[in-house]
Amino acid sequence: MKKYDVIVIGSGSGGIILDQAYRAGFKVAYVDRGPLGGTCLNVGCIPSKMLIYPADRVVEIQEAHKLGIDAEIKDIDFKAIMKRMREPIDESLSHMRAGLQHAQNLDFYEAEGHFTGNYTMEVAGDEIRGEKIFIVAGARPSIPPIKGLDQINYLTNETLLELTELPKSVVIIGGGYIAAEYSHFLAAMGSEVTMLQRGTRLVPQNEPEISLTLQRALSKRMRIFTNTSAIEVKQTAKGDTVVAENKTTGEEMEFTGERILVATGRRSNADVLNVEKTGVKTDERGFILVNDYLETSKKNIWALGDVTGRYMFKHVANREAQIAWNNAVGDNKQKMEYQAVPYAVFSYPQIAGVGLTTTEATKKYEVLIGTAKYSDVAKGEAMVEEDGFAKAIVDKNTYRILGFHIIGPYAAMLIQEVVDIMAIGGNMWTLAQGMHIHPALTELITSALGNLYDPSHVHHHEHEHNS
Repeated sequence: MKKYDVIVIGSGSGGIILDQAYRAGFKVAYVDRGPLGGTCLNVGCIPSKMLIYPADRVVEIQEAHKLGIDAEIKDIDFKAIMKRMREPIDESLSHMRAGLQHAQNLDFYEAEGHFTGNYTMEVAGDEIRGEKIFIVAGARPSIPPIKGLDQINYLTNETLLELTELPKSVVIIGGGYIAAEYSHFLAAMGSEVTMLQRGTRLVPQNEPEISLTLQRALSKRMRIFTNTSAIEVKQTAKGDTVVAENKTTGEEMEFTGERILVATGRRSNADVLNVEKTGVKTDERGFILVNDYLETSKKNIWALGDVTGRYMFKHVANREAQIAWNNAVGDNKQKMEYQAVPYAVFSYPQIAGVGLTTTEATKKYEVLIGTAKYSDVAKGEAMVEEDGFAKAIVDKNTYRILGFHIIGPYAAMLIQEVVDIMAIGGNMWTLAQGMHIHPALTELITSALGNLYDPSHVHHHEHEHNS
């Protein structure tokens, strides 16, 4: 049996822990079944954004008429777009591999590992044991038990990246973040897209009016059916057919596409590792349970990132990696704070937010709500941006920003100043201290905060911008 000071399982944000452990002179085992670099680099944020950027340009050209510009797209080179997406990934992988090959005091096990006992794993025929273990094993697509699905060659967010030819038509099962992003990409490239969402609205973790605005915008470019549950998949002469049911009426419908994309969430890889054999507990959905210090139920084993299912974003996993390492070797333990976790959905329109939703905030606080349309500020008016808006949720007593949500151009950039203020515990007056350039889109933030009202006094304001 080989013994190590540190075992790191997973090469995504686990790479941050590997670097720290290696620099500190520990003997390290690095276990990863591949692809090296984890979800974000290989099948997540990086490749998807490489594809979505050209998709954004396509839709901007298609919508240029609203600015008085008559433009048309002559051709879209799908093969070239897919090739451009793969190149930087391949480059990063070869850099990482070269670094690992030359490292002393480090053993890289490129295979699937399984726990066999306390602090002990079996990897590719070797038995290894670690003093401190970090489980950063990520998640994989969650495939629902739909009759006949296992009989067809469906796509996931991972296998979609292997396409070299654009499918003429795609039926997407799911209506969350991944479905919202890839429906935008596929439709922009020229696919006929149909989205089937089991719930009553798209991206259901967001504010209801953001879901509604997204659905309206995407509906101009594709067919969207909410409250529609896929019950069977079968191959027909025309392609792959999804039999779905309207959950209210019980009516059955059929949707056929050249390909089917399954985007129904993610599941933890903890089950693959047999974490229970080392005394690590999971919740009923299979995600590893951790406390505020990212400690599992087993002493000297930490878990972080998607494998815990808390906030499945790369930027969260990176922060958690730093906190977990500090807690493993430092004198002062740090809690992982989640009150200012930002998120973005790179659909078209873009969505971004931070903090609580209105529903969550009103359970705990007396709140003030403020909304502003893009068209309320000069730059938004210049862009002829009619649908986008921002929504602020503020504590009525302290004016602390509890949540902030945006849908529209550059949402992921605009949210950042709110994230920074929330992270330092500031309130809306702190944010107002800095001058905002006029006319720039950042005025949207101060505009929303300048329109605060008490929702318990006024009811008709809530959906004003949808009327």
